[in-house]
Amino acid sequence: MDTFFQQLINALSLGAIYGLFALGYALVFSVLGVLNLAHSAVFMTGAFFGLVLIDKLQLPLIVAFPLAMIGAGLVSVALEFIAFRPLRRRGAPRISQLISSIGASILLVSITQLLFQNLYGGTDAYFPRGLVPDEPILLGGLRIVPIRVIILIAALGMMVILQAVVSRTQIGQHMRAVAFNQRVAALLGINVGRVFVTTFFIAGALGGAAGMLYGLVFLNVSPFIGSDVALVGLTAIVLGGLGSINGAVLGGILVAALQTFSTAIGGSSYRNIVVFGILFLLLLVRPQGLLGQPDSTRT
Repeated sequence: MDTFFQQLINALSLGAIYGLFALGYALVFSVLGVLNLAHSAVFMTGAFFGLVLIDKLQLPLIVAFPLAMIGAGLVSVALEFIAFRPLRRRGAPRISQLISSIGASILLVSITQLLFQNLYGGTDAYFPRGLVPDEPILLGGLRIVPIRVIILIAALGMMVILQAVVSRTQIGQHMRAVAFNQRVAALLGINVGRVFVTTFFIAGALGGAAGMLYGLVFLNVSPFIGSDVALVGLTAIVLGGLGSINGAVLGGILVAALQTFSTAIGGSSYRNIVVFGILFLLLLVRPQGLLGQPDSTRT
């Protein structure tokens, strides 16, 4: 039983990171109707900004964390202006925007590689140890690492704030209106372009937060850490339901739980087999995902 609860704690903390990352995918998809495949690169920039702010500029974590989120949010906004808006204005099909986001992701990774070479003389670096307490707390038979509890609380707090913004604020109402119908939203006087920029900024800030939390857990940061979670994030939003904010959170936690428990039972070689096997079976039964709506009823 102690082992079960130990793995559950690990799964929840990792799932919180996956959920934050998947929220960025879900938010952009729900408003624009297109997947931003450069979101994994934005995730990586959040970790990179946090690393530079702490390691090079010697800023405390409590200051570096929000600055890294803002930096990742601005990178995401730049993607909107460079990779999405020109194509959208020309009426290009959504597949063109999808391909454009892939190219933007490769460009971001390449730029970050050059920065890593100049700053660290290689392609990876490490967060300093001791940023957060890392001495395990013994609670009965459980070994609770403080960073995992901090991550869980921080991630859940940001998810609750996002839910409140989307459901209770004017910008949230505008986002829902644009998601329903962009032309109708514009006729109602909503600045659709501003909604797109806001959506990309929020999605990027969440992705950057997830990237920095990921870096704090595993300490290592490289230009390629986004590729480690890109497929996981897509799996989470498909599992939870495309375009569903709550589904993205649920999907992230479920994917992390499946990975954690399958690794504990059968070893790391089985973790992805279990995740994608269950995803395949679920989509056969419920193609819209756990919390998604069928196309005929989606609003």
